[in-house]
Amino acid sequence: MNNQKKICFHQVKLLSLSIGLGTVLLACASAQDNKPITIDGSSTVYPITQAVAEAYKAQNKDAVEITVEFSGTTGGFRKFCEGKTDISNASRPIDNQEISMCNRYNIRFIELPMAFDALTVVVNPANNWAQSLTTEELRKMWEPAAEGKITRWNQIRADFPDRALNLFGAGTDSGTFDYFTEAINGQARASRLDYVKTEDDKITVQGVEQDPNALGYFGLAYYEANAKQLKAVPIDAGSGAILPSRETVERAEYQPLSRPLFIYVNLEAAQKNPALRDFVEFYIAQAPELVPTVGYIPLRRKDII
Repeated sequence: MNNQKKICFHQVKLLSLSIGLGTVLLACASAQDNKPITIDGSSTVYPITQAVAEAYKAQNKDAVEITVEFSGTTGGFRKFCEGKTDISNASRPIDNQEISMCNRYNIRFIELPMAFDALTVVVNPANNWAQSLTTEELRKMWEPAAEGKITRWNQIRADFPDRALNLFGAGTDSGTFDYFTEAINGQARASRLDYVKTEDDKITVQGVEQDPNALGYFGLAYYEANAKQLKAVPIDAGSGAILPSRETVERAEYQPLSRPLFIYVNLEAAQKNPALRDFVEFYIAQAPELVPTVGYIPLRRKDII
């Protein structure tokens, strides 16, 4: 990480971050032409960045083209470190292997925390038995040893019905997959693989909505946007069953499935493209207001110190 400008999650004040970023980028921005902005990465962070992009274009009629796509956090970092994107949305911090890849391509970046999320476990509304689940029961469902063996609900808890357990979840290129597996199974990427995997949370929504025996997981915003079709399951990590919400995340009660969300900015691209610099500064300034509008939890002042 020796050639990376990395701002850590608990070390940044928003005001100084904005000033510091401007100082870093203005030094080399001079009179370069504005260029289109390309963004990829996490499907979880996608709604935030898309909302910011729409607000930016509404406020700047001559704004450059801003393309926001999603291929998962891992897939996004792959493109970012190869220099194919300007910003990478991420639902987990960049890992050492990805940092090494960025180093190989001489990509310097800055890490910006933007919001909190809560991974939400969901079932079909017709499910009247899973009123709560423990983290140990989730592990029993999702650990690698469960593959091909844990296939019925009554294998999770004896008084659950003898019905098929149909699982939907994040694809292996997703930061949600990395975070969930580490939080529940104790090791990132350690998971059974005989489930419906997708980088598109809408597919999980549809799968669980259509199947009374299904269970899935994704970010809180996707649950809140589809709360009429789904049911969130309270999770018990040892201190009682807790539903994910802004309040339980802010009080650090919804554990271990609360997490920060990030964007990563290519510094050289921003130095050469004033439009990118302006967009990132707009993102920093507007995130506290826009984050709640898409169902996520804004950073509190003490969270960004």
